[in-house]
Amino acid sequence: MARQHPEEPTLVELTIEEVKAMGKQGMAHPSTRPVLIGGAIGAALGLVLDAISWPVGLFIGAAIALLMRVRR
Repeated sequence: MARQHPEEPTLVELTIEEVKAMGKQGMAHPSTRPVLIGGAIGAALGLVLDAISWPVGLFIGAAIALLMRVRR
């Protein structure tokens, strides 16, 4: 496992900062639209698949889109 330097922010810290910025800037933030689209795709898959419900799909889709934005 790679060691991080103490001054490097963790993935959790980066994600929290991204969500805060999205909350402040709304649709003007560059991550808001991809995260909303990811949530919509997840919700649609949740409607189609019997294994998960649409709220779970919405959450998973938005979370995946958010993590993809933060990790780049």
